[in-house]
Amino acid sequence: MHNVLPEIAKVCSMIVQKKLIYKKYDEVGIVLFGTKGTKNELKKEVGGYEHVVVFRHIKVVDGDLINAFQQLPRGTVDGDLVVLDAIIVGMDVLIKKFGQTSKGKKVKKHLCLFTSANFPIRNPYEGTKENEVTTIAVQMALRGMKMDSIVFRGTKESFDANKRTIEENDLLLSIFSEKTSSKSLHVDNSVSLLGAVRTRSISPVTIYRGDFELSSKMKIKVWVYKKTAEERFPTLKKYSDKAPPSDKYATHEIKVDYEYKSVEDPSKVVPPDQRVKGYWYGPQVVPLSSDQWETAKFKPEKSVKLLGFTNASKIKRYHYMKDVNFFMAEPGNRNAILSVSALARAMKELNKVAILRCVWRQGQDKLAIGVLTPYISDKDNIADSFYFNVLPFAEDVREFHFPSFGSCPLSLQPNEEQQEAADKLVKVLELAPSGKEEILQPDLTLNPVLERFYCHLELKSKNPNAAVPPLDESLKQITEPDPQLLIRNKPVIDEFCRQFRLNRELVQNMKIDALLFETEPKQKQELEVKNPKLMQCKDFRMFKIQPKVENSFYDMFNCYKKVVWTFIFAVGPLQLLSYPVIEWVGIRTGLPLPSGSEMFWQLLVYFVVEDYANYWLHRLLHCKWGYEKIHRIHHEYTAPIGFAAPYAHWAEIIILGLASFLGPLLVPCHMITFWLWMIVRQMEAVETHSG
Repeated sequence: MHNVLPEIAKVCSMIVQKKLIYKKYDEVGIVLFGTKGTKNELKKEVGGYEHVVVFRHIKVVDGDLINAFQQLPRGTVDGDLVVLDAIIVGMDVLIKKFGQTSKGKKVKKHLCLFTSANFPIRNPYEGTKENEVTTIAVQMALRGMKMDSIVFRGTKESFDANKRTIEENDLLLSIFSEKTSSKSLHVDNSVSLLGAVRTRSISPVTIYRGDFELSSKMKIKVWVYKKTAEERFPTLKKYSDKAPPSDKYATHEIKVDYEYKSVEDPSKVVPPDQRVKGYWYGPQVVPLSSDQWETAKFKPEKSVKLLGFTNASKIKRYHYMKDVNFFMAEPGNRNAILSVSALARAMKELNKVAILRCVWRQGQDKLAIGVLTPYISDKDNIADSFYFNVLPFAEDVREFHFPSFGSCPLSLQPNEEQQEAADKLVKVLELAPSGKEEILQPDLTLNPVLERFYCHLELKSKNPNAAVPPLDESLKQITEPDPQLLIRNKPVIDEFCRQFRLNRELVQNMKIDALLFETEPKQKQELEVKNPKLMQCKDFRMFKIQPKVENSFYDMFNCYKKVVWTFIFAVGPLQLLSYPVIEWVGIRTGLPLPSGSEMFWQLLVYFVVEDYANYWLHRLLHCKWGYEKIHRIHHEYTAPIGFAAPYAHWAEIIILGLASFLGPLLVPCHMITFWLWMIVRQMEAVETHSG
């Protein structure tokens, strides 16, 4: 335990730093156990209580208390042996300061025990350890005291400790938690230790007490609390040093008053009753007085009403807004508790959530629509309840249009090796490995920005010119990845980087394209002479629509392979019907051959008919159903190549093929003309998709 004392001192210092801001009249004392010496009043009064030191008696928090934590002496005796003595000494210090009970006094007496609980607790003179702990806990509860237990076990200590002893100590500490309605937390790293103690306790306050209306005739009494609320920086106060130093009651606060003067007469002050606010509406300002504004506000009645139920899968987490609220049945109302439990369990079983309309206070002009999610408790003494998240209105949603992953070209989709490398990376950087507690749990992870601010404020209180301190090493573990974890998994990380390394040839080609389009004509000629590769690429690349996009050989080969597959298995079987269909249409196959003018006019008609029919069929394929089911495949190549002309769903090949066959169907021709039409049509399609 002694080797983690600096971490514990750091946590205690953080507690004091926040108390100096938010609760500057709180009183704090320090009791150490496992020390070489002994210094407590019980030792003098009744004897015993060895190796327990009252390091600082209970006083109002100040800067000296932070210094005291930074100078804690290291112990020499196993602290767990005398931990019960230390608890009794702590109780004695509270009793002598505040009296036996707290009746009629608004005094919260709180003990916080830091221990590793790895080694045996001394045996009592009479009875068992459980009996002694129970007696102490009962006396603690009778005197209005609570004790939180923070068990910090380092990895090395945990291996050395006796498992049976650890289980026994955990059981004894749980008795304190049960009897005094407090908590017992186990942490195994410095980050969790920092968040284990509520350095600033905020009393829960209900935002709503009233009926949860399922219908006009069915209502459940509920209370609603805030489960989460963003912690912000304390408000900066305007301060004045004009008050005399001898005036100990001076608040040093500054009151600010504003004067509004007329534009026409700057010397004339406009009184409050003549000031009117307004809104810009086009080129004019529409004035609205305070009374008019209050009348214009929509003020629904205070209520929580059920709008209906829906599948939990239909409510997306990215639509959750603001803070989380906690719905519970009215305490002590048995019917309400049973109703909430039955409703929550039914929703959980059916995988449903409820949509509510909420107005928390009477006269409130804000109306919230949100989702109610059931929470089924696994503890006998905690009733079932709900969590409530506010959902956005249409005005609150920000639209960002991104292309579907399904429409990305193959070059932007991982292959099997890349996917396997990504899977391994995710697995080895797991924050919740099996057999261990999750790292960075929300309940145990402090905000490093706020903690750094509190530390800086404490330094500024001693030295106004103090520099901003560097981020604490424990807090740095929250903002940066664990270096040891990265070192252990370096081969996996390296393999991931290797699989997604940028293609150097592609980069070089992109540089060449950039030079072609950004340099002056004279400089272009010099570059072409010096760089033969640039000379070869120039004639074609400078005319590309997307000159900086390059398809890899793998993309082109994969496109070719799929086109061949489509032709064999989709177009191939249609060839069996080609001769009967050609005869039925009236396409000639014998002599005489068509004249040049006949071929010209027939091909012209075919181009017009095909262009018109292809437009409407193509437009039909861009409707929602047609695009999602068929046409999206053709758009996988956003920077197309010639091979991508027939790269499509087999159904699209047939549908758009009808447009090409419609001209010969309406105006039959000779077989030579038909072949020529098909050749020209394919050449046109390849040229259109060449990019």
